[in-house]
Amino acid sequence: MTATPEQAADTGADAGAGAGPEEAARFHALLTSFEGRPAATAGRGKDPVNQPMIRHWCEAMGDTDPAYTGPDAIAPPTMLQAWTMGGLSGHGDRSTAYDELLTLLDLAGCTAVVATDCEQEYLRPLRPGDTVTYDAVIESVSPRKTTKLGTGHFVTTRMDVRADGELAGTHRFRILKYAPAGPREKKPAARRPRPVVNRDNQGFWDGVADHKLLIQRCTACGTLRFPWLPGCNGCASLDWDTVEACGAGTVFSYVVMHHPPFPAFDPPYAVALVELAEGVRMVSNITGVPYDKVRIGMPVHLEFLRVDEDLELPVFRGSEG
Repeated sequence: MTATPEQAADTGADAGAGAGPEEAARFHALLTSFEGRPAATAGRGKDPVNQPMIRHWCEAMGDTDPAYTGPDAIAPPTMLQAWTMGGLSGHGDRSTAYDELLTLLDLAGCTAVVATDCEQEYLRPLRPGDTVTYDAVIESVSPRKTTKLGTGHFVTTRMDVRADGELAGTHRFRILKYAPAGPREKKPAARRPRPVVNRDNQGFWDGVADHKLLIQRCTACGTLRFPWLPGCNGCASLDWDTVEACGAGTVFSYVVMHHPPFPAFDPPYAVALVELAEGVRMVSNITGVPYDKVRIGMPVHLEFLRVDEDLELPVFRGSEG
């Protein structure tokens, strides 16, 4: 049983980032009482699964898998959440429980929010014409955590997505509701974010260290792929080798970042989707030209930027001429 709004307000006000262990434990117990309650009920996608949205998605991702075209096309599985999004006008299906939980965290000083990660499970393909419905539940609320952003709680929701009433997949979405670090707290040095290096992409970063931009190549069907993946999107083979990019490319698309500011960057600056001469695309910064001179189709060339003593990154230099 959850507390009354008045009790919740009192508990939240007393359970800020500086609260002691007992207050923090009581507050967490109140937060976990929301676990299992609905976050959204009887939601409905604003549009059926449709080929134009599939086409736009594939063009943006550079995905040319033939399964996503033609009369028997399916939607890319990773589009699962796209069919449930409410757009600028939003949805009216969010539950009061979810709003109450977020309000309780606001009262505790956790007024900031950042999305952290998501997990998806695919049970059956979605096809053009499918009507998408969904329900969501508050799955878990973590104990108090202290991060570089501040102190708060991770809130995880699980959405069950159905196509014409049949379960098609699940989508777990996790946010951090936190109290921003105060001015008295030591702020982290203004460093560029570190790349996540794992067994699937270690070879790419080894290549960067040698000033080589390496692209994976499936040894079964010859398909090039980037970013690095454990298996081939074309034939599902797990066998691969690498080819070294020649360094030439063009700006396929770009955005100019103005907000939010980040200490390691000096906005405005351009972030581009670069199409390499080999045919794959990668996201990178454009150097050598002002941000407002970057254009689609601009030729660029690979260079390696030493960011600090521990980090070197592949970037692309453009030319106004």
